[in-house]
Amino acid sequence: MSDKRDLIHVVLVEPEIHWNTGNAGRTCLAAGARLHLVEPLGFSLEAPEVRRAGLDYWPHVRPRIWRSWQTLESKLAEMGTLILFSPNAERTLWQANLTPPCVLVFGSENRGLAPEILRAYQERSVRIPQESETVRSLNLSTCVGIAVYEALRQGK
Repeated sequence: MSDKRDLIHVVLVEPEIHWNTGNAGRTCLAAGARLHLVEPLGFSLEAPEVRRAGLDYWPHVRPRIWRSWQTLESKLAEMGTLILFSPNAERTLWQANLTPPCVLVFGSENRGLAPEILRAYQERSVRIPQESETVRSLNLSTCVGIAVYEALRQGK
């Protein structure tokens, strides 16, 4: 029997800020999604800050750790429809099919996804719409929450 968490996968590629990872993990756990982290990480998963951001739920999150994007990339087709998030994508989240099973991919807080990843999957890239032009991008854990719950909504 398949684990319900195999329907929505959240991938953080080289996350840098422990608070965001902890909050994303808590969102994944609450929504029934699986968290994947692609190394290198900008922090230790044993750090008290990660556990604090995930509260007492962090041991239940059990993120899957990948040594590199290339290692994960070879398994993506088995996991679901791939959607990459970038503030520079032409299509918006509202134009994307996030019906589970899906894989929602987010880059690091300061760099986003590597240009070569975005080029390779340009047709699968979306942005979260923003009304204000003065905001460059949203917080990573906020984006994860928006995307995961949109995937849940579309899957109903």
